[in-house]
Amino acid sequence: MPSSTSLGLLTNPTNPLTPSVESGVTAAAEVLGLKLTIFHASTDREIEATFKNAAGSIAGMVIGTDPLFTSRATALGAKSLEYKLPAIYQYRDFVAAGGTMSYGGDIKDSYYRAGVYAGRILNGQKPANLAVQLSTRLELLINLKTTKALGLEPPPVLVAGADEVIE
Repeated sequence: MPSSTSLGLLTNPTNPLTPSVESGVTAAAEVLGLKLTIFHASTDREIEATFKNAAGSIAGMVIGTDPLFTSRATALGAKSLEYKLPAIYQYRDFVAAGGTMSYGGDIKDSYYRAGVYAGRILNGQKPANLAVQLSTRLELLINLKTTKALGLEPPPVLVAGADEVIE
């Protein structure tokens, strides 16, 4: 990706984690020499407007983690195709629904760990005594049908390193 590339970040301004996500992605973009445009959406209408306004002005979209976006994985994948805008998301459902790619923690592993913690608490352990855990397994998924429809050809080394490729 050329350093002059402009990327978008879609976040939900009603999510209290949005400032943290935006500052982290902004810092990464600066290190990579990428121009970042931040888009906000908290409704379906705003999501539609974001894709419409972003198409042609940015090379791709990073979709922030938010329950609103997670619950609309299929719609976001369709918007990516409709507006010819490659997008990356954190969870595999987005790619399975037609999104370009995802990179993030294994959600099944996270829920498994949450269940183990719930069991430990129900068995009498104090939550304050339990160590904080982060995902240790990250997944990269690529939807080659979508990349082809967008006119993209991901580098073979990226495809070879993916945990799952949808063809």
